Amino acid sequence: MPHTVRDKEKLINRVRRIRGQVDAVEKALDQEQDCSEILHVIAACRGAIDSLMAEVLEGHIRLHLIDPDHRPTSAQSKAAQDVIDVLRTYLK
Repeated sequence: MPHTVRDKEKLINRVRRIRGQVDAVEKALDQEQDCSEILHVIAACRGAIDSLMAEVLEGHIRLHLIDPDHRPTSAQSKAAQDVIDVLRTYLK
C-alpha cells in the first residue's frame, strides 16, 4: 500500500489547512492589508507546502527507493536518511 494511501486522511487535513492559508492571502489582498502582513501569510503558505512536500518525499524514499521488504543495509538506510535530512533542510 502506498504511503499516500496509508496517510491519506492526515495529508488531506494538511492540504485543507494550506487551503485556509491561501484563502487568508486572498482575504489580506482583498482587504488591502499592509505588504508586510501579506508577505508573512505568503511565507506561512510556502512553509506549509514545503513541509507537505518533504513528508511525501520522505515516504516515497522510504517505501519506493529503499525496499522495506528486503531489509536495507545500514549504508542504504544512512544514505536515505541523509537525503531526507538534506531535503528537509532545503525545504525549510
